[in-house]
Amino acid sequence: MKIGIIGVGHIGTTLSQKLAAAGHDVKVANSRGPETIGAEVLETGARAVPATEAVTDVDVVILSVPLNRVPDIAPIVGEASPTTVVIDTSNYYPTRDSQIRAIEDGQVESLWVAERLGRPVVKAWNAIGSGSLANKGMPAGRPGRIAIPVAADDPRSRAVGIALVEDTGFDGVDAGTLDQSWRQQPGAPAYCTDLTSAEVPAALAAADAARSPKRRDIAMAAIAERFGADGTNPDEDYGVRLSRVLYT
Repeated sequence: MKIGIIGVGHIGTTLSQKLAAAGHDVKVANSRGPETIGAEVLETGARAVPATEAVTDVDVVILSVPLNRVPDIAPIVGEASPTTVVIDTSNYYPTRDSQIRAIEDGQVESLWVAERLGRPVVKAWNAIGSGSLANKGMPAGRPGRIAIPVAADDPRSRAVGIALVEDTGFDGVDAGTLDQSWRQQPGAPAYCTDLTSAEVPAALAAADAARSPKRRDIAMAAIAERFGADGTNPDEDYGVRLSRVLYT
């Protein structure tokens, strides 16, 4: 499959490495130009390209940028073919993204993204921490394999997202339509709790739209208090433990 990835932060880098290693033809881009993309991003075969080239002649475009950057890249994504599947990995954090009124008022994050892009999206890889994504993948069928929910309105696009999640070392779980993807957003029981495919459906069903934002903000405050002084990011095990305590 031909895949373009926009964004080479922790998630984008890992997806570039894993999907290229799985045999996909992967192009990656950032906002600063291909010459600024580190060798580690490309070590399994991905190619660094300008952002406009990342969306050209591809089957899938993966957006791995902060949610508040989505409007900036919308014109670039608009150059992709109408048949290209667009996958959104973003999450809304008011302390990083500034308050977005529509989301604060209850709009589902990826529906907001779809509106900014003017096209449907698939929600995937947003409900796993970057450390777990990088380090906890397993072969299919291995006991304890972590599952990642995938939501989309179009069943074919959702199936593409699930298949690619499988290629990164995780079980893809059908999470239904995009208007239900709030169940995998920050603060919900399925978010960053490293559950198996047998556990994810119940976690999605248990999500509480009113409580999730409050739990998200409590978690962010706890992380800032513990790690903010020296700028260190929490490791995956701390993040999972905190999410399980606060979200489930």
